[in-house]
Amino acid sequence: MQQIAWVTTLILMSSIAAVFVWVAWSTRFTADYGPIVDKAYAFRRVLFGALLTVSAVATAGTIGRLPYAHAANDAGVQVVTAIGYQWHWDLGATEVKAGRPVEFRVTAADVTHGFAIYDADLKLVTQTQAMPGYTNILQHTFDRPGIYKILCLEYCGLAHHGMSAELTVSG
Repeated sequence: MQQIAWVTTLILMSSIAAVFVWVAWSTRFTADYGPIVDKAYAFRRVLFGALLTVSAVATAGTIGRLPYAHAANDAGVQVVTAIGYQWHWDLGATEVKAGRPVEFRVTAADVTHGFAIYDADLKLVTQTQAMPGYTNILQHTFDRPGIYKILCLEYCGLAHHGMSAELTVSG
């Protein structure tokens, strides 16, 4: 096996050396690079224009979906404060209505926690970080009523595995 590795390495190194020799040998010939440079710059301008167009279309198509602009305008927003402690969640409300936006104001009292909401099948619905001294705003509209689990996604100490709460979403 070692012999095969040695021969393979020798062949690859020889190939790389041959490429270097070929490049060094080819550089002794001169050519007029003006037309090549002009062609490359023309292609670069077309590529840049295409990139700008795609970026503008993507921005225009997705900027309306950002929740930030709607947060201050929605009078029907349900607000839930969530404070993470080692090792439990303190929720300002444990029941919200489906079909209406919910604004979670998430912070932590001690260490960083991961605020994650799971549906009845334990599929992740939405998440954000809970950090001491900072409040993250998380907006979500629940489509279906049910019992949702809130679990910590950031290891926060010995009893991290038991850090959970429940949120009831009514119809």
